[in-house]
Amino acid sequence: MNPLLDEPDTIHDVLGIGFGPSNLALAIAIEEHNARAAPQERLRAAFLERQPSVGWHRGMLIDDATMQVSFLKDLVTLRNPASEFSFLCFLQERGRLVDFLNAKTLFPLRIEFHEYFEWAASRVADMVAYGSEVTAVEPVTGEDGEIRWFDVTSRDPAGSGRTVVRRARNISVAVGLEPHLPPGTVLSDRVWHNSELLPRVEELTGSGRRVERILVLGAGQSGAEALDYLHRSFPQAEVCAVFAKYGYTPADDSPFANRIFDPEAVDVYYRSSPEVKQSLFEYHRSTNYSVVDMDLIESLYSTMYREKVLGRERLKVRNVSRIRDVQEGDGGLDVTVEYLPTGERETLGADLLVHATGYRPRDIGAVLGEAAKLCLRDDNDAVRIERDHRVALTPQASAGIYLQGATEHTHGITSSLLSTTAVRSGEILDSLLAHRTDLATARASR
Repeated sequence: MNPLLDEPDTIHDVLGIGFGPSNLALAIAIEEHNARAAPQERLRAAFLERQPSVGWHRGMLIDDATMQVSFLKDLVTLRNPASEFSFLCFLQERGRLVDFLNAKTLFPLRIEFHEYFEWAASRVADMVAYGSEVTAVEPVTGEDGEIRWFDVTSRDPAGSGRTVVRRARNISVAVGLEPHLPPGTVLSDRVWHNSELLPRVEELTGSGRRVERILVLGAGQSGAEALDYLHRSFPQAEVCAVFAKYGYTPADDSPFANRIFDPEAVDVYYRSSPEVKQSLFEYHRSTNYSVVDMDLIESLYSTMYREKVLGRERLKVRNVSRIRDVQEGDGGLDVTVEYLPTGERETLGADLLVHATGYRPRDIGAVLGEAAKLCLRDDNDAVRIERDHRVALTPQASAGIYLQGATEHTHGITSSLLSTTAVRSGEILDSLLAHRTDLATARASR
């Protein structure tokens, strides 16, 4: 038993729900703080993760896919360039630092960055309880009516039946995103979300089942990557993209546009009026949403043209089109595709339909349960969040809820991206320490 995680009388200064990159970065920030702080200044922290190990978009770790952000936007560097948890320290330990430098790139393989996350998580493993699914978050009120703590209940999803309740002064919610699907979509062995791409393809190729046509819905980076990967994985099949655009839109990664991902841009966005926030978001959608890296666009076009020259066109695009109906039978799928300019509809037989339709924030109310009733909301019924990522709660609550992700409405386009993860972890750490000091001072003066 790890006393940090399971001792019955322990009150944690912060308990993290979810252990993806955001809470991993926070765990590292706390670990580094505790290493240099006096004993009375250290924070007691623990994290709960329902997966058996740390995982980040495992289903899309295509072997040649690269990151879309610089390796310097790792878990720590923008907060602490001297950190021993940096991507460069990981490379040094793995014996690949010089090889990486010789590659002359800012953008590592995605699978290598996942390896970096696993390496970093292993160094703070004593702070994490894996296989722990949170089932309830209950506010705990002191004798004076002040809500001082949260009791977080978790269970082993593997079926052991063990339930654990942990008490914390603050919680940090970082449960990531969930797949977004068109209304009425029914997932099956033939209808997937792209988040399942790799394991599904491995299972299908291992089964020996014949695949003649695959449709991929979506015009973003994931859709283009899925299209390319499926085209390579099934060399006898026709692989067809379906999307409402005329063509793939290149991602804008130019230097000035990329400044929307700077830490200072969060301050600008946070202070802006709702109208300015909306304008900034719309102006800079092309840096992240429904856009594709130019080299992948050119590669796909080159493949299509080459196949046209050779007279065997397997890679196809049905642009300015939408899928209107999907019927699944024993022999495959009947997919009705509408060509939007004319309204003409055609039913295509297909073996697979892959939805590369993006992700959306998880319902915070479902995660927080009873504790969600403490959260204050704005005029649009969105959760109010302070600049330090602390949720605005009812006045009787001194316990805190920090939200990592699902904060685009207050903190801008980077809220679910890696670009400001390191800086945000430092801001939350500073807030935890400041609130602890303020509470101690206030209670001493009573």
